[in-house]
Amino acid sequence: MTWAEVRDAYPNQWLVVEALEAHTTPDHLRHIERLAVVESCPDGRAAQLRYRALHRTYPERELLFVHTSRAELDIPEKLWLGIRCGDAAQA
Repeated sequence: MTWAEVRDAYPNQWLVVEALEAHTTPDHLRHIERLAVVESCPDGRAAQLRYRALHRTYPERELLFVHTSRAELDIPEKLWLGIRCGDAAQA
């Protein structure tokens, strides 16, 4: 589904969604072409908790929690800087 289709199908709701097709723009925003609704939640706190539980179980999936009142999905890309676990064990 596109974001417009999701907004039409789930008006004014908190959702946990998965990006199926996405890319990063030069200004470091994730542009999501296709997404799937994973779950509808009663409020933002419930959506955040569900997102965290799913992310722990499926860390390889690109999951987001969003409200459908947003006209556009302007998702900033998180740049991860840190020590990798494998590198830390060698140090």
